[in-house]
Amino acid sequence: MKALCWQGVNELSVERVPDPEILNAQDAIVRVIATTTCGSDLHLLGGYIPAMRAGDVIGHEFLGEVVEVGPEVRRHKVGDRVVVCSIIGCGRCWQCQHDMWSLCENSNPKSGLTDELWGGSTAGIFGYSHAMGGFRGSHAEYARVPFVDYGAFSVPDGVDDISAMFTSDSAPTGWMGADLGGVKPGDVVAVWGCGAVGQMAARAAMLLGAERVIAIDRFPERLAMTSRHVGAEVIDYTTTDVTAELRERTGGRGPDVCIEAVGMEAHSPGVEYRFEKAKQQLRIELDRPFAVREAIFACRKGGSVFILGVFAGAVDKFPLGAMMNKGLTVRGAQQHGHRYIPMLLDRVARGELVTSYLATHEMSLDDAPLGYDLFKNKKDGCVRAVFRPGM
Repeated sequence: MKALCWQGVNELSVERVPDPEILNAQDAIVRVIATTTCGSDLHLLGGYIPAMRAGDVIGHEFLGEVVEVGPEVRRHKVGDRVVVCSIIGCGRCWQCQHDMWSLCENSNPKSGLTDELWGGSTAGIFGYSHAMGGFRGSHAEYARVPFVDYGAFSVPDGVDDISAMFTSDSAPTGWMGADLGGVKPGDVVAVWGCGAVGQMAARAAMLLGAERVIAIDRFPERLAMTSRHVGAEVIDYTTTDVTAELRERTGGRGPDVCIEAVGMEAHSPGVEYRFEKAKQQLRIELDRPFAVREAIFACRKGGSVFILGVFAGAVDKFPLGAMMNKGLTVRGAQQHGHRYIPMLLDRVARGELVTSYLATHEMSLDDAPLGYDLFKNKKDGCVRAVFRPGM
Protein backbone atom coordinates (compact mmCIF):
# COMPACT_ATOMS: atom_id res chain seq x y z
CA MET A 1 0.00 0.00 0.00
CA LYS A 2 0.98 3.68 -0.29
CA ALA A 3 1.75 5.74 2.81
CA LEU A 4 3.27 9.09 3.75
CA CYS A 5 6.59 8.41 5.47
CA TRP A 6 8.88 10.57 7.58
CA GLN A 7 12.39 10.33 6.15
CA GLY A 8 14.22 12.87 8.30
CA VAL A 9 13.90 16.45 9.47
CA ASN A 10 11.60 18.29 7.01
CA GLU A 11 11.59 15.30 4.66
CA LEU A 12 8.39 13.45 3.72
CA SER A 13 7.73 11.08 0.86
CA VAL A 14 4.95 8.80 -0.37
CA GLU A 15 6.28 5.24 -0.34
CA ARG A 16 5.10 1.68 -0.79
CA VAL A 17 4.96 -0.14 2.56
CA PRO A 18 3.62 -3.59 3.52
CA ASP A 19 -0.12 -3.85 4.08
CA PRO A 20 -1.13 -3.94 7.76
CA GLU A 21 -2.17 -7.26 9.28
CA ILE A 22 -4.23 -8.39 12.25
CA LEU A 23 -1.68 -8.92 15.03
CA ASN A 24 -3.96 -9.25 18.07
CA ALA A 25 -7.45 -10.64 18.51
CA GLN A 26 -8.91 -7.19 19.24
CA ASP A 27 -7.46 -5.53 16.11
CA ALA A 28 -9.24 -4.35 13.00
CA ILE A 29 -7.96 -3.24 9.62
CA VAL A 30 -9.53 0.02 8.42
CA ARG A 31 -9.46 1.36 4.87
CA VAL A 32 -8.69 5.04 5.28
CA ILE A 33 -11.30 7.28 3.66
CA ALA A 34 -10.02 10.64 4.92
CA THR A 35 -7.11 11.78 7.08
CA THR A 36 -5.82 15.25 7.91
CA THR A 37 -2.73 17.16 8.91
CA CYS A 38 -2.35 18.36 12.50
CA GLY A 39 -0.17 21.00 14.09
CA SER A 40 1.43 18.38 16.29
CA ASP A 41 2.62 16.59 13.13
CA LEU A 42 4.77 19.63 12.41
CA HIS A 43 6.74 18.88 15.58
CA LEU A 44 7.56 15.49 14.07
CA LEU A 45 8.49 17.09 10.78
CA GLY A 46 10.83 19.51 12.53
CA GLY A 47 12.55 16.76 14.51
CA TYR A 48 11.41 17.98 17.93
CA ILE A 49 9.72 14.74 19.00
CA PRO A 50 12.20 12.00 19.99
CA ALA A 51 12.36 8.46 18.62
CA MET A 52 11.31 9.02 15.01
CA ARG A 53 12.82 6.65 12.45
CA ALA A 54 13.14 6.95 8.69
CA GLY A 55 10.19 5.23 7.07
CA ASP A 56 7.73 5.85 9.92
CA VAL A 57 4.18 6.45 8.66
CA ILE A 58 2.73 9.62 10.17
CA GLY A 59 -0.83 10.90 10.67
CA HIS A 60 -3.30 10.33 13.50
CA GLU A 61 -6.67 11.90 12.68
CA PHE A 62 -8.83 9.77 10.40
CA LEU A 63 -12.04 8.12 9.32
CA GLY A 64 -12.40 4.87 7.41
CA GLU A 65 -14.24 1.65 6.64
CA VAL A 66 -13.65 -1.57 8.56
CA VAL A 67 -12.42 -4.27 6.15
CA GLU A 68 -11.21 -6.96 8.56
CA VAL A 69 -11.68 -7.74 12.26
CA GLY A 70 -9.91 -9.94 14.78
CA PRO A 71 -11.72 -12.89 16.42
CA GLU A 72 -12.45 -11.04 19.68
CA VAL A 73 -13.92 -7.87 18.13
CA ARG A 74 -17.55 -7.49 19.24
CA ARG A 75 -18.69 -3.93 18.55
CA HIS A 76 -17.68 -3.53 14.91
CA LYS A 77 -18.07 -5.51 11.72
CA VAL A 78 -16.77 -5.38 8.17
CA GLY A 79 -18.36 -2.46 6.31
CA ASP A 80 -18.78 -0.15 9.31
CA ARG A 81 -17.84 3.50 8.70
CA VAL A 82 -15.90 4.57 11.75
CA VAL A 83 -14.01 7.53 13.12
CA VAL A 84 -10.88 6.41 14.98
CA CYS A 85 -9.56 8.21 18.04
CA SER A 86 -5.93 9.28 17.62
CA ILE A 87 -5.19 7.91 21.10
CA ILE A 88 -5.05 4.13 21.56
CA GLY A 89 -6.72 2.94 24.76
CA CYS A 90 -7.18 -0.63 25.98
CA GLY A 91 -10.48 0.11 27.75
CA ARG A 92 -9.62 -2.08 30.72
CA CYS A 93 -6.81 -0.52 32.75
CA TRP A 94 -7.35 1.84 35.70
CA GLN A 95 -6.70 4.95 33.60
CA CYS A 96 -9.13 3.97 30.83
CA GLN A 97 -11.76 2.95 33.38
CA HIS A 98 -11.46 6.47 34.83
CA ASP A 99 -11.83 8.12 31.39
CA MET A 100 -8.18 9.20 31.21
CA TRP A 101 -7.56 7.42 27.95
CA SER A 102 -4.37 9.17 26.91
CA LEU A 103 -2.74 7.71 30.03
CA CYS A 104 -3.62 4.09 29.14
CA GLU A 105 -1.31 1.66 30.90
CA ASN A 106 -1.39 -1.07 28.23
CA SER A 107 -1.44 0.44 24.73
CA ASN A 108 2.15 1.71 24.50
CA PRO A 109 4.54 -1.22 24.06
CA LYS A 110 7.58 1.08 24.24
CA SER A 111 6.66 2.99 27.39
CA GLY A 112 10.19 2.85 28.80
CA LEU A 113 11.13 5.77 26.57
CA THR A 114 8.58 8.09 28.15
CA ASP A 115 9.10 6.71 31.64
CA GLU A 116 12.62 8.10 31.52
CA LEU A 117 11.69 11.37 29.79
CA TRP A 118 8.58 12.28 31.79
CA GLY A 119 8.51 10.01 34.81
CA GLY A 120 5.56 8.01 33.47
CA SER A 121 4.24 6.38 30.33
CA THR A 122 1.51 7.59 28.02
CA ALA A 123 -0.91 5.76 25.76
CA GLY A 124 0.04 4.73 22.27
CA ILE A 125 -0.71 7.25 19.54
CA PHE A 126 -1.08 6.57 15.83
CA GLY A 127 1.87 7.79 13.77
CA TYR A 128 3.57 9.66 16.59
CA SER A 129 7.05 8.22 17.06
CA HIS A 130 8.36 5.15 18.82
CA ALA A 131 8.10 6.96 22.14
CA MET A 132 4.33 6.69 21.65
CA GLY A 133 4.41 3.04 20.64
CA GLY A 134 5.75 3.09 17.10
CA PHE A 135 2.30 2.56 15.55
CA ARG A 136 1.88 3.29 11.86
CA GLY A 137 -0.11 6.41 11.21
CA SER A 138 -3.23 7.23 9.23
CA HIS A 139 -1.67 8.86 6.15
CA ALA A 140 -1.95 5.56 4.33
CA GLU A 141 -4.42 3.49 2.38
CA TYR A 142 -5.03 1.15 5.33
CA ALA A 143 -4.40 1.23 9.09
CA ARG A 144 -4.32 -1.38 11.84
CA VAL A 145 -6.48 -0.26 14.75
CA PRO A 146 -5.68 -1.98 18.09
CA PHE A 147 -8.47 -2.30 20.69
CA VAL A 148 -10.92 -1.31 17.97
CA ASP A 149 -13.99 -1.94 20.14
CA TYR A 150 -12.89 0.99 22.32
CA GLY A 151 -11.09 3.31 19.90
CA ALA A 152 -13.37 3.32 16.84
CA PHE A 153 -16.84 4.86 16.76
CA SER A 154 -19.58 4.24 14.20
CA VAL A 155 -20.57 7.37 12.30
CA PRO A 156 -24.28 8.26 12.06
CA ASP A 157 -25.65 8.01 8.53
CA GLY A 158 -26.43 11.70 8.31
CA VAL A 159 -22.89 12.86 9.10
CA ASP A 160 -20.53 13.36 6.16
CA ASP A 161 -16.99 11.98 6.08
CA ILE A 162 -15.11 15.25 6.61
CA SER A 163 -17.30 16.43 9.48
CA ALA A 164 -16.91 13.11 11.25
CA MET A 165 -13.15 12.92 10.64
CA PHE A 166 -12.51 16.00 12.78
CA THR A 167 -14.07 14.25 15.77
CA SER A 168 -11.05 11.92 15.73
CA ASP A 169 -8.71 14.49 17.30
CA SER A 170 -9.31 18.21 16.72
CA ALA A 171 -12.81 18.45 18.17
CA PRO A 172 -12.25 16.23 21.24
CA THR A 173 -8.94 17.92 21.99
CA GLY A 174 -10.56 21.34 21.90
CA TRP A 175 -13.56 20.15 23.90
CA MET A 176 -11.31 18.65 26.54
CA GLY A 177 -9.55 22.00 27.00
CA ALA A 178 -12.84 23.73 27.71
CA ASP A 179 -14.25 20.89 29.80
CA LEU A 180 -11.22 20.13 31.98
CA GLY A 181 -10.34 23.82 32.03
CA GLY A 182 -13.57 24.22 33.96
CA VAL A 183 -15.55 26.52 31.67
CA LYS A 184 -18.85 27.46 33.30
CA PRO A 185 -21.84 29.51 32.19
CA GLY A 186 -20.99 33.20 32.32
CA ASP A 187 -17.21 32.75 32.07
CA VAL A 188 -14.85 34.76 29.91
CA VAL A 189 -12.53 32.39 28.04
CA ALA A 190 -9.36 33.22 26.11
CA VAL A 191 -7.89 30.75 23.59
CA TRP A 192 -4.34 31.03 22.27
CA GLY A 193 -4.19 29.72 18.69
CA CYS A 194 -6.78 29.73 15.90
CA GLY A 195 -5.85 26.47 14.24
CA ALA A 196 -8.40 23.67 14.15
CA VAL A 197 -7.91 22.72 17.82
CA GLY A 198 -8.08 26.32 19.00
CA GLN A 199 -11.25 26.93 17.04
CA MET A 200 -12.82 23.78 18.44
CA ALA A 201 -11.83 24.83 21.97
CA ALA A 202 -13.46 28.21 21.40
CA ARG A 203 -16.64 26.63 20.07
CA ALA A 204 -16.71 24.15 22.96
CA ALA A 205 -16.43 27.01 25.46
CA MET A 206 -19.40 28.71 23.84
CA LEU A 207 -21.49 25.53 23.90
CA LEU A 208 -20.59 25.07 27.59
CA GLY A 209 -22.07 28.49 28.33
CA ALA A 210 -19.17 30.95 28.26
CA GLU A 211 -20.41 34.54 28.09
CA ARG A 212 -17.46 35.68 25.96
CA VAL A 213 -14.75 33.82 24.07
CA ILE A 214 -11.67 35.64 22.80
CA ALA A 215 -9.26 33.89 20.40
CA ILE A 216 -5.67 35.01 19.74
CA ASP A 217 -3.59 34.47 16.58
CA ARG A 218 -1.70 36.44 13.94
CA PHE A 219 -2.86 35.04 10.59
CA PRO A 220 -5.71 37.13 9.12
CA GLU A 221 -7.42 34.18 7.42
CA ARG A 222 -7.49 32.14 10.65
CA LEU A 223 -8.75 35.09 12.68
CA ALA A 224 -11.46 35.72 10.07
CA MET A 225 -12.45 32.04 10.05
CA THR A 226 -12.71 32.00 13.86
CA SER A 227 -14.85 35.11 13.88
CA ARG A 228 -17.11 33.91 11.06
CA HIS A 229 -17.58 30.22 11.88
CA VAL A 230 -17.10 30.11 15.65
CA GLY A 231 -18.47 33.53 16.54
CA ALA A 232 -15.62 34.36 18.93
CA GLU A 233 -13.97 37.73 19.41
CA VAL A 234 -10.44 37.80 18.02
CA ILE A 235 -7.11 39.49 18.78
CA ASP A 236 -4.16 39.82 16.40
CA TYR A 237 -1.25 39.56 18.81
CA THR A 238 1.13 41.36 16.45
CA THR A 239 -0.85 44.59 16.78
CA THR A 240 -1.41 44.86 20.53
CA ASP A 241 -0.26 43.81 23.99
CA VAL A 242 -2.40 40.71 24.51
CA THR A 243 -2.35 40.75 28.32
CA ALA A 244 -3.30 44.43 28.43
CA GLU A 245 -6.00 43.92 25.79
CA LEU A 246 -7.54 41.01 27.69
CA ARG A 247 -7.61 43.00 30.90
CA GLU A 248 -9.20 45.92 29.07
CA ARG A 249 -11.92 43.62 27.73
CA THR A 250 -12.56 42.04 31.16
CA GLY A 251 -12.74 45.14 33.33
CA GLY A 252 -9.18 44.69 34.55
CA ARG A 253 -9.66 41.21 35.93
CA GLY A 254 -8.51 38.86 33.14
CA PRO A 255 -10.18 35.77 31.63
CA ASP A 256 -11.63 33.12 33.93
CA VAL A 257 -10.23 30.30 31.77
CA CYS A 258 -7.21 30.45 29.46
CA ILE A 259 -6.66 27.66 26.93
CA GLU A 260 -3.28 27.27 25.24
CA ALA A 261 -3.68 25.57 21.83
CA VAL A 262 -0.33 26.43 20.25
CA GLY A 263 2.34 24.07 21.53
CA MET A 264 6.09 23.79 21.46
CA GLU A 265 6.69 26.00 18.42
CA ALA A 266 4.91 29.12 19.66
CA HIS A 267 5.64 32.41 17.91
CA SER A 268 5.89 35.89 19.41
CA PRO A 269 6.72 39.23 17.83
CA GLY A 270 9.66 40.18 20.09
CA VAL A 271 13.34 39.45 20.55
CA GLU A 272 12.46 36.73 23.05
CA TYR A 273 11.07 34.62 20.19
CA ARG A 274 14.33 34.68 18.25
CA PHE A 275 16.27 33.72 21.38
CA GLU A 276 13.98 30.79 22.18
CA LYS A 277 13.89 29.61 18.56
CA ALA A 278 17.69 29.54 18.46
CA LYS A 279 17.78 27.50 21.67
CA GLN A 280 15.24 25.07 20.23
CA GLN A 281 17.09 24.62 16.96
CA LEU A 282 20.30 23.96 18.88
CA ARG A 283 18.35 21.47 21.07
CA ILE A 284 19.31 23.43 24.19
CA GLU A 285 15.58 23.63 24.87
CA LEU A 286 12.93 21.44 23.16
CA ASP A 287 9.92 23.73 23.62
CA ARG A 288 9.04 27.38 23.10
CA PRO A 289 6.52 28.10 25.88
CA PHE A 290 5.73 31.73 25.08
CA ALA A 291 1.96 31.20 24.77
CA VAL A 292 1.85 29.26 28.04
CA ARG A 293 3.63 32.08 29.87
CA GLU A 294 1.32 34.67 28.38
CA ALA A 295 -1.76 32.66 29.35
CA ILE A 296 -0.54 32.39 32.95
CA PHE A 297 0.14 36.12 33.20
CA ALA A 298 -3.17 37.04 31.53
CA CYS A 299 -5.43 34.72 33.54
CA ARG A 300 -7.42 36.22 36.37
CA LYS A 301 -6.41 35.46 39.95
CA GLY A 302 -7.86 32.12 40.97
CA GLY A 303 -8.53 31.20 37.34
CA SER A 304 -7.70 28.16 35.27
CA VAL A 305 -5.13 27.52 32.52
CA PHE A 306 -5.34 24.43 30.34
CA ILE A 307 -2.45 23.43 28.07
CA LEU A 308 -3.62 21.66 24.91
CA GLY A 309 -0.52 22.26 22.78
CA VAL A 310 2.01 19.44 22.56
CA PHE A 311 5.22 19.83 24.60
CA ALA A 312 8.07 17.35 24.86
CA GLY A 313 10.60 18.41 27.49
CA ALA A 314 11.68 20.93 30.11
CA VAL A 315 11.38 24.67 29.53
CA ASP A 316 13.19 27.74 30.81
CA LYS A 317 11.51 30.73 32.45
CA PHE A 318 8.31 28.97 33.49
CA PRO A 319 6.41 31.51 35.63
CA LEU A 320 6.03 29.33 38.68
CA GLY A 321 5.79 32.36 40.97
CA ALA A 322 2.88 33.80 38.97
CA MET A 323 1.08 30.47 38.97
CA MET A 324 1.46 29.99 42.72
CA ASN A 325 0.86 33.53 43.91
CA LYS A 326 -2.16 34.06 41.65
CA GLY A 327 -3.70 30.82 42.87
CA LEU A 328 -4.06 29.36 39.38
CA THR A 329 -5.09 25.86 38.44
CA VAL A 330 -2.86 24.67 35.58
CA ARG A 331 -3.63 21.41 33.79
CA GLY A 332 -2.69 19.71 30.56
CA ALA A 333 -3.07 16.38 28.75
CA GLN A 334 -3.08 14.57 25.48
CA GLN A 335 -6.72 14.25 24.53
CA HIS A 336 -9.03 11.76 26.26
CA GLY A 337 -11.01 11.44 23.04
CA HIS A 338 -12.93 8.27 23.89
CA ARG A 339 -14.95 10.13 26.53
CA TYR A 340 -16.02 12.85 24.06
CA ILE A 341 -16.29 11.40 20.53
CA PRO A 342 -19.81 9.85 20.80
CA MET A 343 -21.19 13.10 22.22
CA LEU A 344 -19.40 15.14 19.53
CA LEU A 345 -20.78 12.97 16.72
CA ASP A 346 -24.26 13.56 18.14
CA ARG A 347 -23.67 17.31 18.22
CA VAL A 348 -22.39 17.26 14.63
CA ALA A 349 -25.48 15.29 13.57
CA ARG A 350 -27.74 17.89 15.26
CA GLY A 351 -25.88 20.81 13.67
CA GLU A 352 -24.65 22.19 17.00
CA LEU A 353 -20.99 21.63 16.09
CA VAL A 354 -19.75 22.37 12.56
CA THR A 355 -16.31 21.04 11.65
CA SER A 356 -16.19 20.55 7.87
CA TYR A 357 -15.14 24.15 7.16
CA LEU A 358 -11.75 23.39 8.74
CA ALA A 359 -10.82 21.35 5.64
CA THR A 360 -9.50 24.19 3.52
CA HIS A 361 -7.56 21.94 1.13
CA GLU A 362 -8.47 18.45 -0.08
CA MET A 363 -6.15 16.27 -2.16
CA SER A 364 -4.96 12.75 -2.87
CA LEU A 365 -2.46 10.90 -0.71
CA ASP A 366 0.08 11.24 -3.54
CA ASP A 367 -0.04 15.01 -2.99
CA ALA A 368 0.46 14.79 0.79
CA PRO A 369 3.99 16.31 0.76
CA LEU A 370 2.52 19.35 -0.98
CA GLY A 371 -0.28 19.44 1.59
CA TYR A 372 2.24 19.56 4.41
CA ASP A 373 4.15 22.35 2.70
CA LEU A 374 0.95 24.41 2.45
CA PHE A 375 0.00 23.58 6.03
CA LYS A 376 3.39 24.19 7.63
CA ASN A 377 4.08 27.44 5.84
CA LYS A 378 0.49 28.74 6.04
CA LYS A 379 0.30 29.09 2.26
CA ASP A 380 -2.94 29.74 0.39
CA GLY A 381 -4.86 30.12 3.65
CA CYS A 382 -4.33 26.46 4.58
CA VAL A 383 -5.81 25.62 7.99
CA ARG A 384 -6.04 21.87 7.38
CA ALA A 385 -5.08 19.72 4.40
CA VAL A 386 -7.20 16.58 4.05
CA PHE A 387 -5.90 13.54 2.18
CA ARG A 388 -8.21 11.04 0.50
CA PRO A 389 -6.25 7.86 -0.34
CA GLY A 390 -9.00 6.79 -2.75
CA MET A 391 -8.70 9.89 -4.95
